[in-house]
Amino acid sequence: MSLFLQLAFLLSIILLSAKMAGYISIRLGQPAVLGELLAGILLGPSIINLFDLPFIEHELAETVAKLGELGVLLLMFLAGLELHVGEMRQNMRVAALAGLTGVVVPVLLGWGTGLLFGFDQPAAIFLGLTLGATSVSISAQTLIELKVLRSRVGLTLLGAAVFDDILVILLLSVFLALQGGAGSSSDIVLILVRMILFLFASVLFGLWALPWVIRRVSHLPISQGLLTISLVTMLAYGIASEAFGGMAAITGAFLAGLMLARTPEKERIESGIHALAYGLFVPVFFVSIGLSIDLRESQAESLLLTTTIIIVAVAGKWIGSGWGAKLGGLSTHEAAQLGAGMISRGEVGLIVASVGMRDGLMQDDEFSAIVVMIVATTLITPPILRWLFMRDKAKAPARAAAIEIEKQNESEGS
Repeated sequence: MSLFLQLAFLLSIILLSAKMAGYISIRLGQPAVLGELLAGILLGPSIINLFDLPFIEHELAETVAKLGELGVLLLMFLAGLELHVGEMRQNMRVAALAGLTGVVVPVLLGWGTGLLFGFDQPAAIFLGLTLGATSVSISAQTLIELKVLRSRVGLTLLGAAVFDDILVILLLSVFLALQGGAGSSSDIVLILVRMILFLFASVLFGLWALPWVIRRVSHLPISQGLLTISLVTMLAYGIASEAFGGMAAITGAFLAGLMLARTPEKERIESGIHALAYGLFVPVFFVSIGLSIDLRESQAESLLLTTTIIIVAVAGKWIGSGWGAKLGGLSTHEAAQLGAGMISRGEVGLIVASVGMRDGLMQDDEFSAIVVMIVATTLITPPILRWLFMRDKAKAPARAAAIEIEKQNESEGS
């Protein structure tokens, strides 16, 4: 079987499994993304090990992973398209507070946990940085399914995730610079300046030049020209975010979507991107998370460490981000919803953990414990969010009835 046919076979199995598992998940009252994540674990080395079939070349695992990375870029691009800069600006203060406390609290808890289990100082700090990461793509997908992405909590959650990403990448860059002996104050300032310049340049281009480009291309007699230039914009922002801004590519993709949301062509762009994303790339992304994880590598003797890290990871983000949201003015229930949405580590946690493994900052059993934590936080986030938001919908009729009764009593009393 040729390499192309092998890839076609893999994609057929992945897409069919993702959609079937997503359907079953919806029928059980859970978001589709939960089923897709579980399908990945089922197909991965934990159970079936799809890439270990005798007629499949191992190099295709990397190809599928790269297609999945395109999926997460498209997902965050769509999340940006759903919003408006003005809406984000209204929630900037609470988003900044939630993002800040959502990093500081889990980093400190993770650092303390590492020291408690006998990690050396660099490994303990790195564990804290791993717990500080957030993958909002899982939460964004769940909020889109629940149709609450543009709610106050949804808007604040996405803003907090951007602040979280910037802060974690900054702390990680500073930590690696210090570990590599290049941690002078000028190096740290340079990292911060790069981030600020990227954000400034990307917003400036998006507000002034991008609408003109989109408008001109949309009138050209080119097949799917608008969709193509939108994809190019997303990819360019993602490349610039990582290469020049020192941040994750998903941050750039989100900013690209946010900028294009201001254009009159937004609905046409969103329609084309939505079909492309959910027809191919996004299901591959969610399944690829499970495909990249081998739960069987977890050592029995590290069960206590793994369990502790999971508890600290969930509590650190939920309490940390929720506390910041509460300080910013959200209600207790809204703060709980936002904190729950920040729990998932997903692909961002895997990226940070792989950096630590590559640089020798953690042992195999420590890496396995972190991987299990990433899987656990990624799996529990969708059902927790659904439960919290469905409680609001369930209470809405009762609240409406109570308000109506109160109005009737007031009218009778007058």
